[in-house]
Amino acid sequence: MENTMDYMDDWFSDPDLWQHNNSFSFNMTAANTSSVHMGIMSPVMDKTINILLIIVLFITMVSLGCTMEVSKIKGHIVKPKGVAIAALAQYGVMPLTAFCLAKAFQLAEMTAVVVLICGCCPGGSVSNILALALQGDMNLSIVMTSCSTVLALGMMPLLLYLYCQGFTNLQNAVPYVDIIISLFMILIPCGIGILINYYRPQYAKTITKVGLLILMIAVIVIGILSSIGIGDSILMVLSPPLMAIGALMPLIGYSFGYIISSIFRLNQSERRTVAMETGCQNIQLCSTILKIAFPPTVVGSLFLFPLVYASFQLIEASMLIVVFRCHQWFTRKQKDTYQPATTEDKPKELCEGTV
Repeated sequence: MENTMDYMDDWFSDPDLWQHNNSFSFNMTAANTSSVHMGIMSPVMDKTINILLIIVLFITMVSLGCTMEVSKIKGHIVKPKGVAIAALAQYGVMPLTAFCLAKAFQLAEMTAVVVLICGCCPGGSVSNILALALQGDMNLSIVMTSCSTVLALGMMPLLLYLYCQGFTNLQNAVPYVDIIISLFMILIPCGIGILINYYRPQYAKTITKVGLLILMIAVIVIGILSSIGIGDSILMVLSPPLMAIGALMPLIGYSFGYIISSIFRLNQSERRTVAMETGCQNIQLCSTILKIAFPPTVVGSLFLFPLVYASFQLIEASMLIVVFRCHQWFTRKQKDTYQPATTEDKPKELCEGTV
């Protein structure tokens, strides 16, 4: 073990070894590496998608802010039981899940680090949208996303230190500026939406519906652009174990988030919210850390793992939303069908017989 640690220290301290060591990037040759990078999205396409994401994020967060109420936000801050449980699930379940999956699939060191970085990231703003679709507590969702982003300033270095022993350069790779920017990207548009709901509540529902419609259209457009830009690079360069981990991590996060909040007896809407907050990770931060921490020759195709995670994260959440909506529909139908008859609904003969 000591020899391994010494080797890792030498590997990180000597940049020349990055060019000659293949053990951390699927043993890819220089020709394979270059062919991978040829399939990566062009800078123009990447910039276009990033601009669209920023615009859509701003509009979406304003519309989500219109669903929030100042009194309920104060309630979660004064009595932060739900926020504390969600933070426990976010920073307890996800890093441990990533660590256990990396061990179970016996991943190589660099591959395991990428998975751990994804597991240690805070919750993303996508969780707010998914919580709304599941009729969760939007006030708790927004407050939790903001709190987890602030906590990431300290929790990410700590968790990476605990789970990535030997990878000391990661401690300097946490993008504090990007975390702060993402925090403002959540708080400012949400604040605008809250003010609209407070001073002009008659416009709040319309803004929310328009914002969600724009989001649905944007998801389709961005999905098409990403498919055109990336092509089949994800399928070509990512191994089956990473695909399996990308599918299992969000599912485990959703499940344990709901279980933990059930143990602490949160109400149903709060349980669904905590589940989404736990399983959804901030993919943008994960990608940024990978870019800062490692050069392309080291990380290789692994920088596509956050995209794989995001895809499974949305697919599985969409399935949960469909199941929830179907359950609601059947429950409502049963109530309408088996509604007990009132005295007025009874036949006249029965009513007269009782007199």
